[in-house]
Amino acid sequence: REPGRALPAAVGALCRALPPRARPAPDTLRRARFDRPQASLDFWRLLYVLLKQIHGGRWTESDATDNQIRFVKSALWYHGYDRPELYQLPSDGSVGSRELLLAFSWLLHRLGLLEQLLARNRVKTGDETSVCTCEDDLANNQKGTSETAPDCGLEDRVDVRYLQWLNGRLRFQWRGLHAQHQEQCKLLHKIHLFTSGSHVDQILGHFSVTETDLVRQPENYKQLLQLLESETMQLEAFLEWKQLEPVYWQWMETVLDNVAEEGNMSQSQDAHVEKRKLPKLTSCCPWADNLTGQIDRLSKDLITLQDQLHELVTHRRAAWCEKVKARQEELQKQGFSDTARKIQEHVELKLLDLKHLCAQKKKKMHGSCRLVLRSKIPASKTSSGQCVSKEPVPAVSATEVIRELQMREASLQRELEQLREECCHRLDGIAEGLDGVICISP
Repeated sequence: REPGRALPAAVGALCRALPPRARPAPDTLRRARFDRPQASLDFWRLLYVLLKQIHGGRWTESDATDNQIRFVKSALWYHGYDRPELYQLPSDGSVGSRELLLAFSWLLHRLGLLEQLLARNRVKTGDETSVCTCEDDLANNQKGTSETAPDCGLEDRVDVRYLQWLNGRLRFQWRGLHAQHQEQCKLLHKIHLFTSGSHVDQILGHFSVTETDLVRQPENYKQLLQLLESETMQLEAFLEWKQLEPVYWQWMETVLDNVAEEGNMSQSQDAHVEKRKLPKLTSCCPWADNLTGQIDRLSKDLITLQDQLHELVTHRRAAWCEKVKARQEELQKQGFSDTARKIQEHVELKLLDLKHLCAQKKKKMHGSCRLVLRSKIPASKTSSGQCVSKEPVPAVSATEVIRELQMREASLQRELEQLREECCHRLDGIAEGLDGVICISP
């Protein structure tokens, strides 16, 4: 493409790759490049719709402008966008289109905005479920929270009975959700079983819920066809955008250069004003020299205190080392072998879990998988075209997922038992220090 025509083509492909409800006009980006106020409201609305879709929230066109702007600012701050000029924009959306263009481009590069939107808005014709066997950092997060949590007084404590009521309510809702999920699985199994052998694709072999609904109500086929055509257009625009993406980023470099030039001009003007005001300020402040002397004396005092603190820390560290050595000798005399044995058992359990994690690292699964009912026919009776490697989605056996989850459940159960034992020991130690009080476990 010619250089003059490549940029409009790149901007047009970018706009067509966005969802239909949030698709801006290419002229909006051109106006924002020159910081035109006419494009500010359109860009606020664009970022609002896109961020709402990423976070899985609902949006309506009747939302107030100030609410949209407040949500966009909070979402950008959550994702780590720390340019202060954006957060200083007014809540009426009258100015700041160039800043919004920079934030939009940052989302494109940092979050993979187009990829996320295409994945979320994908037309799903098959029955899918989310599978995740990745290890999370929940234990570490809870540990860090417990260590950094401040000590609350008696007035800040919550009644235990209220917590028990909340726990029971959560358990009841969880059981209801689990029962609904089981009922959904049963109905899916019936649909897959009754439609077995009816699908054109012999690898799948059965209809999904959407395909079964199309058979029962053929008038919905036109709506699905329109959705598929729209998604195909988005994918074609995305492919064109990936080819022309370097042109867009070269254009954004010129936008950043303009912003930097305007910033340097404003800083030079502010510095010129400060230089003119500085002699007047010092001439009308006769106590400036005394203040400088006080600052010097305070700095010397701080250096002295730092040296004293260093000596105190060294002395305390030596004292603690002596106490630790004495405590080690006492432990060696008072059943140190039992403590070491418990520690060794705990370490062995952790090592087993670690070996299991390392062994299963390549088999970790995360994401959406299509549900396909597999018959128990031997592989020799199936046709040669029904190869697992030709499936569009990587094959994940439900038996493997169940086995993986069972092993994780056993590991978490061992950790829970260990935490319960530690809590019992702590409670016993606290109860021993209470004279005249009898503690009865629930």
